[in-house]
Amino acid sequence: MVSQRHIRYLILGLGISILAGASAGFLFALTRDLPEIQSLETFKPPAVTRVYSADQKLLAERFTERREPVPLAVMPDHLKQAILATEDNKFYEHPGVDVQGILRAFIHNIMAGDYVEGASTITQQLAKTLFLTPEKSLFRKLKEAFLSLQIERRYTKDEILELYLNQVYFGSGAYGVEAAAQIFFGKSVRELTLAECALIAGMPKSPSRYSPLINRDLALGRRNVVLEQMARNELVSHEQVETAKTSPLELVPGKAALEMAPYFVSHVIQYLEKELGEAVVYRRGLSVYTTLDYRLQEAAEKAVEQGLDQLSARMARNRPAKDGPPQAALVCLEVGRGALLAMVGGRSFHESRFNRATMAHRQPGSAFKPFVYALAIEKGYGQNDILWDAPGVFRGALDGKDWTPQNFSGEYLGDVTLRTALALSKNIPAVRLLSKLGAINAVDFAHRLGMTSPLEPNLSLVLGTGEVTLLEMTASYAVFPNKGIWAQPFGILEVVDREGRTVWRPKSQMRTVMDSETAAVMTDMLRAVILEGTGKTARPTDRPLAGKTGTTDGYKDALFVGFSPTIAAGVWVGLDDHTTLGDKETGAKAALPIWSYFMEEALRGQPYYDFDSPEGVVRVRMDRKSGLLATETCPDAVDVVFKKGTEPHQYCKD
Repeated sequence: MVSQRHIRYLILGLGISILAGASAGFLFALTRDLPEIQSLETFKPPAVTRVYSADQKLLAERFTERREPVPLAVMPDHLKQAILATEDNKFYEHPGVDVQGILRAFIHNIMAGDYVEGASTITQQLAKTLFLTPEKSLFRKLKEAFLSLQIERRYTKDEILELYLNQVYFGSGAYGVEAAAQIFFGKSVRELTLAECALIAGMPKSPSRYSPLINRDLALGRRNVVLEQMARNELVSHEQVETAKTSPLELVPGKAALEMAPYFVSHVIQYLEKELGEAVVYRRGLSVYTTLDYRLQEAAEKAVEQGLDQLSARMARNRPAKDGPPQAALVCLEVGRGALLAMVGGRSFHESRFNRATMAHRQPGSAFKPFVYALAIEKGYGQNDILWDAPGVFRGALDGKDWTPQNFSGEYLGDVTLRTALALSKNIPAVRLLSKLGAINAVDFAHRLGMTSPLEPNLSLVLGTGEVTLLEMTASYAVFPNKGIWAQPFGILEVVDREGRTVWRPKSQMRTVMDSETAAVMTDMLRAVILEGTGKTARPTDRPLAGKTGTTDGYKDALFVGFSPTIAAGVWVGLDDHTTLGDKETGAKAALPIWSYFMEEALRGQPYYDFDSPEGVVRVRMDRKSGLLATETCPDAVDVVFKKGTEPHQYCKD
């Protein structure tokens, strides 16, 4: 028979077992999904990716969370003291949790009937920031305390404080004290004053509420509370506090969003996102070294601004500006490699991030003609070959329908040389030339020169009815001064991670698309546009320049694309809704002034170079009208480049 004593022991043992099991279950539930504290040693927070120009100018910073870890030793004592006085004045005394604080908060929560007070130490805040969710619950609070005890056992107080100060959120995208110092004051944390330290230390409690960029008065009030708390803890004197309270708040709002050459930066970042993935770009703390020449970028931005101001003034005088402001784009490439040296994608990146240099597909107008003329030169034509410039009907030329194109000027010259027809941008001779060469051949040739946009093989192609981007046009023009070699445009030289390891380098993409003799002849013909034709209004310069105007029907697009021996640049001007710029707003009037100013500034102070003259070409003096060799008495003679064997041999008659 079981005695009463045995029954009591049995019940006691059962109770202990149940209690032990419940405790073990609770402990398992508490710890089963907790992270390994050792991960702190390898923890690498998302870092800032920085984009630099070729001349080492910081263009932009990109990040999901801006963090710039710095050692505790370089942080001002006042900053550490302010944080401790505000967040955890017993930090160096407790084991990771403040038992008295927890009991006090527990009582307050019971009385309030809700979770209203947390009593978190700095160690607990670190545990929550790195490992836990922001959920407010007793169970999460217990997890936080358990993690804190583990952290305290493994790391020194200074190591914990350094981690905290580099991870805590201060608002406006700033994580850590260095990022906060840069974003709010435009300086390193090393340079912070007492007043600035106190302002930053007061923000973790409520970053959005106490941000000086959001509410200046609340931020100053919070700063003063921190200063007084420091004085009560005898960390600073009352005299220091009063001086700090009266010091001016000198902020640099917008520092974090500072970005130069924004269209270019956006272009290269989007490219990297495709190549490396967004996670790598925004979290790995990369250094992106680009091809951009900031001196040229500044010249490009000024040129576009001036050109648009002048155009807007003309539009305002001539008609109501109801269709939105005119836009412009400019892109500049290094001839030899295809490196992007400058890029402007619109009048304001803040107003519109649409990059009209790379994304807008617009008709190039007569700026497309050089590709057809280049095909002709490759097929054996010379600059002196004659085309017929007179009105005519082209049977079934457009979708089986008859087509009667017109010269832009309304004037017809009869017999004209290829050189004159291109220089004066005559439409009818160009259409007749394409009719002889074949539209499908011209499409293939344009694609060989790097054009990637789809093009319709009809006769209107030579007048620029296909839609292309300014970047591909400019890259194709660069073939002419580059001895017939096409180079894929690129904007990034190298990408390096924060350990200094190369993450990505571009692969050079270059190919010969025409012989150097054809390229030299075309360069000479495009020089004639500036010296003798529609580009004569270009600023006078002692540098060799070449290029071509482009204007579309109704003056909806105005272009000038051209080059020196070292750089190629294209300019487009138009409205986003494809409405007119206004009467007579041609490529020569609306785009060429921008191009001309930019080229003058870009080449200022640079070494002098001339265009290439390969062995397979000859230069002869030609009568411009007849295309025959000029005599000493010819009044209208020019020096002209020919492929050997295609030059004229007969002399013109006076």
